[in-house]
Amino acid sequence: MSEKIEFLQPRAAVLQRRETIIGDLLEVLGADGLIHEPRELVPFETDAFVSYRRLPLAVALPRNTAQVSTTLKYCQRYGIPVVPRGAGTSLSGGAIPQEDAVVIGLSRMSKILEVDLFNRTATVQAGVTNLSISETVSPEGFFYAPDPSSQLACTIGGNIGMNSGGAHCLKYGVTTNNLLGVKMVLMDGTVIDLGGKYLDSGGYDLLGLICGSEGQLGIVTEATVRLLAKPEGARPVLFGFETSEHAGSCVSDIIAAGIIPVAIEFMDKPAIEICEAFAGAGYPLDVGALLIVEVEGSEAEMDDMLASIVTIARRHEVKTVRKCQSATEAALIWKGRKSAFGATGRIADYICMDGTVPLSQLSYVLRRTGEIVESYGLRVANVFHAGDGNMHPLILFNANDPVEAAKAEEAGNEILKLCVDAGGCLTGEHGVGIEKRDLMRHQYAEVDLSQQMAVRAAFDPQWLLNPSKVFPLEGRPAA
Repeated sequence: MSEKIEFLQPRAAVLQRRETIIGDLLEVLGADGLIHEPRELVPFETDAFVSYRRLPLAVALPRNTAQVSTTLKYCQRYGIPVVPRGAGTSLSGGAIPQEDAVVIGLSRMSKILEVDLFNRTATVQAGVTNLSISETVSPEGFFYAPDPSSQLACTIGGNIGMNSGGAHCLKYGVTTNNLLGVKMVLMDGTVIDLGGKYLDSGGYDLLGLICGSEGQLGIVTEATVRLLAKPEGARPVLFGFETSEHAGSCVSDIIAAGIIPVAIEFMDKPAIEICEAFAGAGYPLDVGALLIVEVEGSEAEMDDMLASIVTIARRHEVKTVRKCQSATEAALIWKGRKSAFGATGRIADYICMDGTVPLSQLSYVLRRTGEIVESYGLRVANVFHAGDGNMHPLILFNANDPVEAAKAEEAGNEILKLCVDAGGCLTGEHGVGIEKRDLMRHQYAEVDLSQQMAVRAAFDPQWLLNPSKVFPLEGRPAA
């Protein structure tokens, strides 16, 4: 296990009171609402960023907002750090705990409270999975737009924390564009409501501040999200190119032409081979890069848009153009893309990066990414949301080899710095967590970080909520 990233030192006063804390929380949550035996805590020691692990002091499993409020009030009174957790799918270490922390897991708060089709909204508890919202409203002709690759497992609370996106964010936006309101518990136990079934409200945009705050300002227990009507039709098309540079240039020209497909997904040759071996989606294996471009609307609209896209693709030496002929074929095409991370995990350990770059820099950053990883003697598979420049290089390595693990982290840091230097940013949808925490100074000046930390401290003066994340440990204000 790598020890390169540091955590805050556990609070000795909290560890010394461990048995008392457990006894008090058992009174609040009941025997079935608190996990505290060491062997039972193991599933909560990490998330999908598995390079780092810490056993928490305990795991609280509240059933409602009132129990979350009581637990937070207690933890603040005794200076106990708290780590919110949804499904543990965070790829940046956002839910990794500390030895003195109480994890508050929201998996039991998994009810869809209301579906209001007239106003096109759904109100759900934070533990509801992303996909279950669309499954619930699909028979009525609606869907919830953000669709992370982990949507089968990831929860709305986690999506809000990281401002998650997905393949269709190019047209429909990420979580913040589809979030209307939240019920949130502050660290002192206060319950607040922000937003509602309306598009906007007066005063400061606190809802925009909460979405993407990585569980550091409060714990969201309920959310009201926007529902959209299903399109008349949708059609994915595969485009195969000689090189990644050709594919990247094609993406830039599509967007520059004012064409906004519902999705543009990219895979390079290693990713194509990995996903095809897993899903059998019929991806071409004789190309250097692949784009999945999906358009939607009426048949006439889709035909017109695709004709323009094909014309642009031919200017970039496209080798393969395969139009989807059935719903089954479309589902298979997306199965390959959605399975990319899991399929890669079958053949190697990997670190998944999450930098975002201007579309005009895609080709350059792709080329430099390959050069960087190769310089460390490692391999990389690129699969990402090309339409908004959100890159996901998968750096392959052997986790049982400490030298390779260290090289993978160093290569990943170089790639993220490259994204920033190319005019982009450290994260598009995975969040900062602990993975990118120590790179924040590469993107932000000290005055910018100080202002962000001042906002954080206004919500949580003792820095008890998810305390080892987002901001570099050095230079933080005293709690």
